[in-house]
Amino acid sequence: MESDGTRDARGMEAGPVPRPAVPPQGSAVPPMPTTPPGTPPRPDGNAFLAWLRAPRPTAPPGVWRFGHRARPEEEPETIPGRQLLSGALISFLVGWLVWSLLWNGYLGGWWTLPLELLAPDAWLETESQVGTAVLWYSYYTLIGGALLLAVFRLGRWAEVWRRYGPPAWRRAAPPEQPPPTPAQDPASWPELRAAGAHEAADRLAADARAGHMRDVDHARIGRAWQGVRSGLHNLAAFTASVVKDGAAACPHPSGDRDLPARQARHDLLTGQVRVGTTADDPRNPYRYRGAGLALGPELLGTSLVAVGPAGAGKTGSLIRPLAESMCLQALAGRAAVVVVGAAGAGLGPAEAYDVVIRIGHPDSAYDLDLYGGTTDPDEAAAILAEALVGDLADPHPGSDSRRSTTVLAQLLGPFRAVHGRFPSVPELRGLLDGAPGPLAALRKALTETGHASLMRELDARERQLAHPGDVGAVLADRIALLDRPAFASFFDTSGQSRPFSLKALDHPVRVRVDLPQRGHADASRILARLVLAQFTASVTAREDRSLFACLLLDDAGGVVTPEAVRGIQRLRSANAGAVLTLRTLDDVPRPLRGPLLGATGCRMALSGLTPWDGQDFAEVWGKEWIETRDVTDRQIIAETPAGKAVHMLRRVITGKAPTARAVTVRQVERERWSASELAHAVPPGHAVLSLTTVRGEHAPPLLVDLRG
Repeated sequence: MESDGTRDARGMEAGPVPRPAVPPQGSAVPPMPTTPPGTPPRPDGNAFLAWLRAPRPTAPPGVWRFGHRARPEEEPETIPGRQLLSGALISFLVGWLVWSLLWNGYLGGWWTLPLELLAPDAWLETESQVGTAVLWYSYYTLIGGALLLAVFRLGRWAEVWRRYGPPAWRRAAPPEQPPPTPAQDPASWPELRAAGAHEAADRLAADARAGHMRDVDHARIGRAWQGVRSGLHNLAAFTASVVKDGAAACPHPSGDRDLPARQARHDLLTGQVRVGTTADDPRNPYRYRGAGLALGPELLGTSLVAVGPAGAGKTGSLIRPLAESMCLQALAGRAAVVVVGAAGAGLGPAEAYDVVIRIGHPDSAYDLDLYGGTTDPDEAAAILAEALVGDLADPHPGSDSRRSTTVLAQLLGPFRAVHGRFPSVPELRGLLDGAPGPLAALRKALTETGHASLMRELDARERQLAHPGDVGAVLADRIALLDRPAFASFFDTSGQSRPFSLKALDHPVRVRVDLPQRGHADASRILARLVLAQFTASVTAREDRSLFACLLLDDAGGVVTPEAVRGIQRLRSANAGAVLTLRTLDDVPRPLRGPLLGATGCRMALSGLTPWDGQDFAEVWGKEWIETRDVTDRQIIAETPAGKAVHMLRRVITGKAPTARAVTVRQVERERWSASELAHAVPPGHAVLSLTTVRGEHAPPLLVDLRG
């Protein structure tokens, strides 16, 4: 058994996921990473075992679970240390003074009255000195205990003990965890042993102790084991593969077992990547303050939109860690990822991806399938129309995407029927221009190949050409942006290149698409819309949705369209998600800003946001009930001569008139984050982030330090 079935590329038009031509040179076991996630490097596999056995308690959405220590829901009432210690000392001294007065009889005999009234006369008048001593010393102990209890309660000695005593020492030092039993030790693979695969469990445990296993291996083999439990794969084949290859069993199609270099902190056991630290700020819920902030498929499955100016950290603090995380998840057979950004944006080395499409670069090994790998002319027309005129649908009613889809379908259907393929960019441009030569040649080919029934499509197209508001002219102008010398070798449909189709996202493939920017800004926006449209169409049509599919789109300005918003809404049910970054919400048409923020479950506002962008976030985050305290100082007016003298003395000593303070507590409804706070109160390197999981759990807007 070489894979778990989700890793083998099927024979698709886009070609299979690339595999290495020969096995890696050198040892069968690649070296361990120099910095294992979350633990310092140690010899003999101890670093991996420590990472594997680390606690990962259940936590609220977005909390970095690796080594997390839960905090209470509400902040406990804390007393300043100086006040606490002084109060404890004063209560002790007062108690000691009272006890001294009682013991030495300075308070008279009134404090013995309870004993004299309650005790029988026979006890008090006994001639036995021992009995009398026992009686009185018992009474002294009772009185002393009551006095000690009062001192303990009034002086808050319990809080002093918790804050400065041994409990605080134990919290400062991490507790020693007892060694786990074999049935509880994840390094012993108890789930395999319970199923009878003892040989496979022994081999994996030996590789873990010897330092031959890493987090990606553990996640990848765990994914393969899920396939065995679900009945997709054979237990005997899985066991034979693991016994033979150990930690290298069930490989990714590329043969890679790790990324060239990691920049972020990852925990593949929970699928999280750490992107920052929740600030210790009163506006954050107490249980989140100081905790690590992490993202994973359970959050990205609701999609995320991040807005912030250039230099705010969208690429370096968000897209790059997420791209690295999704690539690791793909190596573990859990995810498929498509990363789209400008060439040179720093989205990871080419070695971290299976497919790198460098549009406009002559050395690109892969091409992008303009029609998304489909053979249906109507589907291809819908995807291409969204890419070409999707951004013009609202401002220009004549460029409605449905009419554009109809025009493209009138040409793509007959052309494919004749040639067995879709037209290239120059051929499609010629047909859309309405030149008599291409249309006459297509009409003649339909007659010669026996597809005369499709003539009515061309007849309808020729009739529409005569109308002044024909949408074909808009489509021709847009497709002309891709008919440039820089793109001459791209979007080929004759089979001479290696086109990649997003239909391959039912495999754990890692794809990076580099968009051309210099001199081709409009073409880049068309291609970004094309990738987004193909992604939403492909992942929602997958039969096997066990792999999480993720699209990371760096700089989505001019990409958000009505159909794109509807597509993002459908991703959640397809086990997929999209991450979009914007410099400003002004890059999104005004009617689509609210629907875009409503369609995404995770929203991020980075520092430097404009007030009008902050207003949109403030509206979508809504309001909450908070408790406010209004303090009023009222001057006290003395009416008697003695009172006036006292007030005059206080004014001389303090320099202020005597006042009485009145405190009013009210419940008021206020915005969680106002537009002004988002624009001016978010420090540099920080962001305000709200989260929603695919199960519907929510996290309120959190102030996050993206540098932590």
